[in-house]
Amino acid sequence: MPPDADQHVIVRALVDELVRCGVRTAVTSPGSRSTPLVLALVRDGRLACHSLIDERCAGFFALGAAKATGMPAVLACTSGTAAANYLPAVVEAYEAGVPLLVLTADRPPELRDVGAGQAIDQIKLYGRAAKWFVEVGSHDATPQRLRWLRSLACRAVWTALDHRPGPVHLNLPLRDPLIPPDELPSDATGRADGAPRLCRSRRPGVPGNPGAPGAGGAIRTGHRPLIVAGRLERRPGAGDRGATTAALAQRLGVPLLADPLSGARRGSTAIAHYDALLRDETFAAGAAPDWVLRVGDLPTSKPLRRWLASLPEKVEQIALEPEGVWHDPDGVLARIVPAGEPIEAAQIETGWLKRWREADEAAHLALDTELRRRLSEPLVANHLATTLPTDAVLVVASSMPVRDVEAFAPVCRHPARVLANRGANGIDGTVATALGVAAVNDGPVMLLIGDVALLHDLGGLAALARARHTLTIVLVDNGGGGIFDALPVAAATDAFEEHVATPTGIDFAAASAMAGIAYHRVEAPQHLRPAFETTLLHVRTDRAESLALRRRCVAAVQAAIKPTAAATPPRRAGHEGWDPETYLAWMRREGVPGYDRLQGEAVAATRGDAVRSILELGTGTGETARRLLEAHPDATLLGVDANADMLAAARERLDPDRVRLELRRLEDPLPDGPFDLVASALAVHHLQGPEKADLFRRVRAVLAPGGRFVLADVIVPHDSDAAVAPLSDVDFPSTIADQLGWLQDAGFDATVAWEEGDLTVLVARVR
Repeated sequence: MPPDADQHVIVRALVDELVRCGVRTAVTSPGSRSTPLVLALVRDGRLACHSLIDERCAGFFALGAAKATGMPAVLACTSGTAAANYLPAVVEAYEAGVPLLVLTADRPPELRDVGAGQAIDQIKLYGRAAKWFVEVGSHDATPQRLRWLRSLACRAVWTALDHRPGPVHLNLPLRDPLIPPDELPSDATGRADGAPRLCRSRRPGVPGNPGAPGAGGAIRTGHRPLIVAGRLERRPGAGDRGATTAALAQRLGVPLLADPLSGARRGSTAIAHYDALLRDETFAAGAAPDWVLRVGDLPTSKPLRRWLASLPEKVEQIALEPEGVWHDPDGVLARIVPAGEPIEAAQIETGWLKRWREADEAAHLALDTELRRRLSEPLVANHLATTLPTDAVLVVASSMPVRDVEAFAPVCRHPARVLANRGANGIDGTVATALGVAAVNDGPVMLLIGDVALLHDLGGLAALARARHTLTIVLVDNGGGGIFDALPVAAATDAFEEHVATPTGIDFAAASAMAGIAYHRVEAPQHLRPAFETTLLHVRTDRAESLALRRRCVAAVQAAIKPTAAATPPRRAGHEGWDPETYLAWMRREGVPGYDRLQGEAVAATRGDAVRSILELGTGTGETARRLLEAHPDATLLGVDANADMLAAARERLDPDRVRLELRRLEDPLPDGPFDLVASALAVHHLQGPEKADLFRRVRAVLAPGGRFVLADVIVPHDSDAAVAPLSDVDFPSTIADQLGWLQDAGFDATVAWEEGDLTVLVARVR
C-alpha cells in the first residue's frame, strides 16, 4: 500500500459501508482537517452531497433531510468549534427522534492538549444527546481492521435508526497528508453482492395493528373514548402513521384530537379545533372522556395538555409508544404500550362522537367568519394548511406559527405533510431545516416562519443563494416575538419591548436581495398563492391586533357552541327567504350533519385537472366558492343564487377580481359557457326528479369538452324511504342509482367520489 494511504482507504470503506446501509444524503462544510472525509463522500458518486458554509446551518439542513426521509443524513466537518456548532441540531435530533450520523474530523492524539491550532476536546462532545459515540482511531488499513470498520459503520447506521432514532457521533482523528494519493489500493472487504457488512431487522410498531404482537393482549376502550395524536413523523417501513391512526379512530368511531404534526387530522372522526373548544369550561367538562389513547408526542396546545392533566384518575390514559418515549410531564398515564396491541371498542355512549363533531363544525364556522375579514396570522396558517397539495410539505417554525397551524388548520381529506422542530422546541435553524427537507422532497416545500425565527437563521437564508432546491418562505412579520404578548411578562412595560418582544428592525427585502431570492409583499390572502419557486412572501402584521383577533376567535367559538333553540326549517325550495347566519347555523347544527365535510369533499373532487372557469350553482354565503378558488388559483368563478342576502354575504368574503355573482334561480337559463367546471354543494337538493334531470341536461350544455360537473347533495344510498338527514324530510331525496341514471341520460360518465350517510359527492365528466 502506498505510504500515507491507510487513513484514506479507511475513510473510503467507512463511506462505502454507510451507502450500503441505505444512507443517501451527506452535508459538508469547508475546512482542512475534514478533507479526507469530504473527498470520500463526494467521490463515492452514490450520495447527494450538499455544501453549507455555516456548520450550524449544515446541522439543521441534515436534520431536515433526515426528518423528511426517515434515514440518517451524514454530517461532516473539520475540527475545533466547527464541530461545536452542530450541537443545537444534534440536541434537536435527539429530542425529536431524528437519525443523524455526525462525522467530525479531529487532530490526531499527538496534537491534542499541546497548543496546536483548531484543536478542542471532541471526545463525547455532544454528551447524552448522542445515542452512541466512538473514537474511530487511527490504524493500518489491514483487511481485518477494514472489516471491523465496516461493521462499525453498519452499527452506527442501525443505532441511529434503532428503537428511538437519534444522532450517532463518530470522531475521526486524521493526519497529514490530508489529500489522498492519486490511486488508492482496492478494498475487497465489502460484501460482493453490495449488501451491508452487518444487517439488522427492524419492526416498527403500528398503532392499532391487530396483527402486531404485544405483551398486554387486546386493549378495550371505555364508553366515552378519545384518541389524542401528537407529532408522528413518518419513517420508512412504518407506513403513514397518521393515516393509520385516523383509520383506527374511524374503525372505532372515536373522536380524534389530531395535531397537524401527526398527519392524522383527516377522516370523519377527526376534530380540528379542540384548542378553542377546550377553552370553554362548560364544553370541556361535558366532553370529558372515560378513556384516552395517546399516540405520538403530546400536541402543542396548552388547553389540551391542561385538560388531559385535569382528568380524574379513574380516566385511564394509555400511551401507544413503540419507541418507548416517556412523554408524561403531568404523571397521568396509566400504561405505556410498547407495540401495536389490538384495540377493541366497548359499547360507546350514544351521541358521544356527534357531540364532538357538531362542536367542531360550529367552531369551524365561527373561526371562518372571524378570519375571512382581513389578512392575519391565523388566516395565513389556515390558508396554507388548506390549499397546499398532497405532495407538498409545510415546515412550520416553533413559537406562534406552529400554534396557529394547530389551532386553525381544518380537517382535510389528504392533508399536506407538516413538519416542525418540536423536539427541543427551539426556533434556531428553521430555514436550514426547511432547505434540507426541500433537498429530498419530490413535491413543493413551504416554510411558515416568524421574523424573530428568521433572524435566528439568516445563515440559512444565505444558504438559499447556493442551493439547488426550491423553497417558498412565508414570513409572518409582527415586529418581534408575538407569542410573548399573551404571557404575564407583557405587563413588565419597562423591559418588555426591548428585552422580551425584541423587534428585529431587519429590512427583509434587503435580506432577500442579499440572498439573491425573489421578494414579494403580501397584502391579501390571494397573494399567498404559491408559485413554488424560491421566494420570500412577506406578510406584515400587528402584534396587538393579532392578540385581539385570537381572543375574538375564542369568544366566537364559545358563543357558537352554547346551546340554542334550533331554527324551524321552512317547507320551501332551497334557502330562499333565509338570512345567511340563520341558514348556516341551521345547516350545520340540524340540517346536514357533516355539512363542512361535504363541502370539503366536493372541492377535493374538483382537483386533478386545469380549471380556468367555474360556474357554481347556489353560491350561498360563498364558502364553497372560496374553497374552489383556493383549490384552483388560476380560475375565475361565476356564482348564481336565488337569495339576494346570500349573495351580499358572499361578496363580502370573495375576491372581486376573480368572482362575479348573479341573482338567478336554478329554474332560469344557466349563464352562457363554456365552463371547465360546474360545481354545486347542496344547491339542488330541493328539486324533484324531473327537475334534476332537466338541470343536468342544461349543465351538460354549458360545459366545455371534457369538463366536469361535481355535485354534492343529499342522496340516500339505496332506499329513499330510509333517509335520515333532516333535509331528506323537507325535500325530495333520491338514490345514488337515480342520480347516476339522470347524469347518464344527460350525456355524462359519472362516478361516486365520496359518501357518508345521506351525503354523496358525484363527479360527472362530459362524454
